[in-house]
Formats: sequence, C-alpha cells, structure tokens
Amino acid sequence: MAARFGFAEDTVRLAAALRPALATRGVPESIYVDNGSAFVDSWLLRGCATLGIKLIHSTPGRPEGRGKIERFFRTVREQFLIELSTPDTDGAAVADLATLNRLFVAWVETVYHPRIHTSTGAAPLARWRDGLTHPLALPTPARLREAFLWSAQRTVTRTATVSLHGNVYQVDPVLVGRAVELVFDPFDLADVEVRYRDRSYGTATVFRIGRHSHPKARPEHIESPAPVASGIDYLRLVGTAHDAQLGERVNYHALAGAPPDDVAANTAEPDDTTEPGDTTEPGDDRQEPTP
Repeated sequence: MAARFGFAEDTVRLAAALRPALATRGVPESIYVDNGSAFVDSWLLRGCATLGIKLIHSTPGRPEGRGKIERFFRTVREQFLIELSTPDTDGAAVADLATLNRLFVAWVETVYHPRIHTSTGAAPLARWRDGLTHPLALPTPARLREAFLWSAQRTVTRTATVSLHGNVYQVDPVLVGRAVELVFDPFDLADVEVRYRDRSYGTATVFRIGRHSHPKARPEHIESPAPVASGIDYLRLVGTAHDAQLGERVNYHALAGAPPDDVAANTAEPDDTTEPGDTTEPGDDRQEPTP
C-alpha cells in the first residue's frame, strides 16, 4: 500500500500514509493492523466505515500474525536506511523529514516493488496484484475527503450552541436538545459541519474560538536550524563593558580611609561674619534687630 517516516506514531501520521495509498492503489476489502493507539482510534473506525473497509486487529500476544510487516521493516533497515549512512551519501541531501519520505517513496516504487523477492520468487507489487480477485476501485476525491474527516457527538444546549475543545458554535435552533454529529477537519476547527440523523444542517457559526486545531492534530516536529556563528563573543563584550563601568564609579572605601587633614580641608568653616547680636536661629529666615 504505502509507508512513510514520522516523528510520532499517531493518528495524523497514519492518515498521512493511508490516504495516498487508498488514492493510488484503491479501496481494499479489509485492513489488517495491530493494537497500537493509532490503530484503535475512533477516526480510523469512522474512515473505514465510510469507505466500506473491514478493520481487523491482530491478536495481542501473538507476534506471528505480524511477521510479514516485520520482515518488510528489516528490508527497509538493510537496504534503504543503510544507504543514508554510507560515506558516498551526501548528508545534506536528507536534511528534513519531507526529503526522507520523498526518497523512501522513490525507493519503494522503483526498487522494492519491482524487485524479485528471494522467498516468493515474485516481485511484491506483481504478487499483490495477482492475488486480487477483482480490481480495487479508486475512491472519488469527495469520498476520500469524507473518510479522513473527524467527528464528535455533542448535545445542543437551550441557547442553540455546542462546544468543541473549548470553542463555542451557534447551530440551527431546531436542534436544541438533540445529540448532533460535528464533522470537521482536525487542522481547521473554524469550519465545523453539523449533522443530525445523517442529514446536514450546514456549517456551525463560530461564536467563540480559542483553538484552531484538534489537540491530537500536531504537525510534524521541525527541528530549528543551528544558529550561524557570527564571530563575535557577545558575552565577553558585555563583561568588558561592565568592568569599565565599575572602574568609573566613585571608590567610597578609599574616601573612608583618607587622611584626617584631607577630610578637614574639605570641611566648610563656620561663617566668621556672624555678629554676636544676631539672633537668627537655624531654619529661621527672620532676623531680630540689634539694640
């Protein structure tokens, strides 16, 4: 079908691999998966039901049922990933996840699928096609989009509103008190369709929105590029400037230890012009006349 690398094994990454597989290979009768959290999510069950796919989970504790996929993982490690670490491989050519997945798809389609398998004696893609009892139908774009939408059940309040992950939406007042289905793209919670008994009641009007994407709809982690060296030691310059400022400040300790003569020279002498008859008190601007 299809495969891709991701920074996490979750519902969003599963959809990113499954959607192009269904678009190019067709809709199968069943999908065989294990019991990881991404494979038991309600979204996958809804998507399979929309496309008419039977979802089959492997038996817990019996790894024999997953032998084929484990063998494929081994082939990927030995024939694809090893090439990324050879001296002849330009490391800059695989600088991000998108480039890695593009090269991986190219390897699967041009190397793995057409190559004769040593155990089966047939190419994997040709053997898969020969095992089909009838050609798989390709889904229409509208049906494929519907399958990858998420939904949630909510009861309409008396004020004709519903809430979804902290957001509040206004809906048709005729739905007050009824349990409705909210259908939405997990990456765009501003566009929510309201359905009741498989009938659409239009798009809900956003009343208050604080979250624009579903909590599970986390984008691929993108590592920040390493900062480019400027050749300037910023912290050393800051330290030098600080030391210069300290040198310009008054040395109060030196003043406290100055000789007594220096201190006395700087002390103001009393005013010798004061007459004995002056009765001016400190802080009083008035003077009494002398007799």
